[in-house]
Amino acid sequence: MEDSTSNEQLLQAIQTEDGLQDYYQRQEFIRQTAQQIQKDFAEFGIEISFSGNPDTAYDELFRQMNGHLQYILDTQHSVLFNLLYRIDLSIAAIEKGILLHPEANTSELLSDLIIKRELKKVLLRHYFKKQAEGNPTNSDSF
Repeated sequence: MEDSTSNEQLLQAIQTEDGLQDYYQRQEFIRQTAQQIQKDFAEFGIEISFSGNPDTAYDELFRQMNGHLQYILDTQHSVLFNLLYRIDLSIAAIEKGILLHPEANTSELLSDLIIKRELKKVLLRHYFKKQAEGNPTNSDSF
């Protein structure tokens, strides 16, 4: 399947929250985001399942992560810190989320931020893959 997304579009989506919205309905990006979430949570013995339905993906992943995160917040702070480190979700991003949504439940806020961060990781991989395809290196130059 050929991806028609330009590197400029990917870069804009990575840099802005609004830009991510376009990728919530694109099946390949959704599938890869779900796989990334599953992989990162599995490192801590937490199973996240995904039906593969792009129409319900956000809600499906959000609901599962929210339940797990609520339990972790209540009982296992060290696991939470290690999970956030693994996902590469910064304290600054969490603080920004709290400022923008002070009414939000902590586990719900973290679930949303994790989905966005994991999607950004997928988009970054696509961005650098496209960069490499556009600039093939000569193996003789090393």
